[in-house]
Amino acid sequence: SQANFEEDSQKQPAVGHWKPLMPSKGSKEEPETGCQDAGGVDETQSTEQLNVSRLRSSSVEIREKGSEFLKEELHKAQKELKLKDKECERLSKVREQLEQELEELTASLFEEAHKMVREANTKQAASEKQLREARGKIDMLQAEVTALKTLVITSTPSSPNRELHPQLQSPSKAVFRKGHGRNKSTSSAMVSAASQNVTPEPVSHEFKEVDSILFAEFQAWKESPTLDKSCSFLDRIYREDVGPCLDFTKQELSELVRVAVEQNTLTIEPVASQTLPVIKVSAEECGGPKKCALSGLPRTCRHRIMLGDSGNYYYISPSCRARITAVCNFFTYIRYIQQGLVRQDVELMYWEVMRLRREMSLAKLGFYPNEM
Repeated sequence: SQANFEEDSQKQPAVGHWKPLMPSKGSKEEPETGCQDAGGVDETQSTEQLNVSRLRSSSVEIREKGSEFLKEELHKAQKELKLKDKECERLSKVREQLEQELEELTASLFEEAHKMVREANTKQAASEKQLREARGKIDMLQAEVTALKTLVITSTPSSPNRELHPQLQSPSKAVFRKGHGRNKSTSSAMVSAASQNVTPEPVSHEFKEVDSILFAEFQAWKESPTLDKSCSFLDRIYREDVGPCLDFTKQELSELVRVAVEQNTLTIEPVASQTLPVIKVSAEECGGPKKCALSGLPRTCRHRIMLGDSGNYYYISPSCRARITAVCNFFTYIRYIQQGLVRQDVELMYWEVMRLRREMSLAKLGFYPNEM
């Protein structure tokens, strides 16, 4: 403390300088400093309040601007969504329309395909029918040509065919024709056996009576015509007419002739105007111009037959030719009925069949015309 006092005394001013006694500066400045501190605090608080208020106002503005921006974005998004919805709706309509058009196109294609199939089936059936009719007409024309050729060939200056040249017949020997006029097959090119030798009476003078059993069998066959000999109609004719008429001495050759007649592959041609072919089988089996191959008897043979495409010719007598031709005439007529070429009443067809049966009966009994 003494040192402090000495320092203080040293620091005191020199004598002569009086320093008024006044309160210490620190005591006076304290209130001012306190006031100054109080004013600074107030100013700081006001500044902070101002800053807070500014921050609040700026945050409010930011919020408002953000909300406006979000509203605008939301509005834009809603507009885009509406456009997307409209586009989706349009595309869905386009898809539905395309699906409907595809279904209609598929249905129309199937319908067109079925229609084309039906038309093709109809045309095929019509073509097959026309083909059958054309074949029938061809068979008829071939039969006509063959019959005409046979008639022309058999008419020679030394032995004219009176059937082909009616002016050669005398009025007293005029022949009445009766029966169903028709075309004859290759194997049936001949004139009726009875009508060439004996002058028959007109049809009006002939008395006929229908046999009920035979007529019933023919009617049943006519409903479904067939060449199957198992039916009652053909079975009876085979037993009573065809079998006995084609029953010759040479049994093996007779069977071949019967098969060829049934299959319509037998050919009859005259011998005089034809060059004799090379005989592939023995002369005994084929016969010759003076020997019949079917009966084995010495007879003058003016015709010969060929079975199918074998190339073998067999000489036959006039009686054998008449029997074969009578059977061929019968088969030709029932084939025409089967093919629908005969447009007659059932009873007229029945009487024509009976007439052909009568020809077979006469032929198997040995009656034949002179031209044979």
